[in-house]
Amino acid sequence: MKTIDELLAEGVDNKRVFVRADLNVPLAEGVITDDGRIRAVLPTIQALVGAGAKVVVASHLGRPKGAPDPAFSLLPAAERLGELLGAPVAFAQDTVGPAAHGAVDGLQPGQVAVIENLRFNPGETSKDDTERGEFADRLAALADVYVGDGFGAVHRGHASVLDLPARLPHYAGYLIATEVGVLRKLTDEVQRPYAVVLGGAKVSDKLGVIDHLLEKADRILIGGGMVYTFLKAQGHEVGTSLLQEDQVPAVQDYLKRAEANGVEFVLPVDVVVAPAFPDLKAKAPTHPATVTVDAIPADQQGLDIGPRTAALYAEKLADTATVFWNGPMGVFEHPDYAEGTKVVAQALLDSPAFTVVGGGDSAAAVRILGFDEQAFGHISTGGGASLEYLEGKTLPGLAALEN
Repeated sequence: MKTIDELLAEGVDNKRVFVRADLNVPLAEGVITDDGRIRAVLPTIQALVGAGAKVVVASHLGRPKGAPDPAFSLLPAAERLGELLGAPVAFAQDTVGPAAHGAVDGLQPGQVAVIENLRFNPGETSKDDTERGEFADRLAALADVYVGDGFGAVHRGHASVLDLPARLPHYAGYLIATEVGVLRKLTDEVQRPYAVVLGGAKVSDKLGVIDHLLEKADRILIGGGMVYTFLKAQGHEVGTSLLQEDQVPAVQDYLKRAEANGVEFVLPVDVVVAPAFPDLKAKAPTHPATVTVDAIPADQQGLDIGPRTAALYAEKLADTATVFWNGPMGVFEHPDYAEGTKVVAQALLDSPAFTVVGGGDSAAAVRILGFDEQAFGHISTGGGASLEYLEGKTLPGLAALEN
C-alpha cells in the first residue's frame, strides 16, 4: 500500500485530504475519559497540516442507529483535537450536507475540519452496496485525496473504510502503517518464545484468534471472564461466574489441540470471588475472597485471577521474546479486582520481550492503572481489528488501501 510519506512527496499544498480516523473515544456525560485514539492520529494530521493540506477528518463514534443522536456527536472529539493541535478545528454538524460542504469550503491550507459522526448516515454501515456506494460518492465530493488512518475500523466493510478509497487516490497514514508493521511481528516475523495473554469477558469473542494462535504461539495464558468456560471444560464448578456453556466443547478441543501441538496452555490455579458484581461507580469495598479453582463456592462469582496465578503468569512471561496481550485479567475498573491485570501489565514491562497491548480494554487498563504507555513496545488502537488480523482474516480497510 502507498503511504503518507509518498503522498507528502507528491505534494498536498491546497489539496483537500480526507483522513478516515478513529475518534471513537469513550465518553462519560459528554466528557472524554481516554483521548488515546485522538492522540494516535495526530502525527498524520500534523504532517498534512504542515504540508499545507486542507484536512477533512471523519470518524464514527459508538453505535447510533443511522440517524443523528446528540449522545454520539463527535463535537467533544473535535474540540479535543483542536486542543492537541493547538489550533482551531472547524466542526460540521452533518456528514455530507450543507454544514460539511461549508466547513470544507471554508478551509485554508493548513487548517482542519471534522465532520459529524459518519454513522449518523445509514449509508455508512449499510449492507446494500448501492446505498453504501452513494454515501461514499457524497463523501468523495468533499476531498481530492484519501488517507486511511483509522486502524480501529479497518475490519469493517463500511462506506468510509471500504468504498471511499476506491473513489480517490488513497494512502495509508502513519498509524495504520505502524499497526500493520507491528502485527507482522506477531504473525510473519515472530521472535520466540512467543506468549499470548487473552482475557476479557466472552470466550466466543476469542475463539477465532485462539484457533489461529494454536499454530503460532508457544504459550497461551487465559484470564478474565472467559477463563470460567475453560475451567468448566476442565471439569471445575464455577459458581455464578460468567460461563458460556455452549462453548465448552470447543474449548475442550482447543486444550487437546494445544497439547498435541506442544503449545503450553496456562490457566488459573486460584481466583478472586465475591457474591455479586461490584458497583463500578461507587467502588466501595466488596470484601472479596481468594479460592483455588477447584473450590469456587456455588453462590460466588470469579472477578479476577488470584495472587498465585498472577505470580505464575509473571513467571511465564519473564523469558519471552514476544508477547501479545488482549483483554484484562479481571474487573480492573474496581480496585478489589485490578491486581491480576496490574501484575500482568507489570510483567510485560519487566520482560525483555517485544510487547504489544491489543487495544480495547487492555489499552484502557494500561492508562487507568497508571502505567507508562511509552514503556510498552506498542499499544494498538484497534482491539477487534488486531484480533481479526491475528485470525488471518482479510481486513476490508487494509485491502482497500492495497488496491
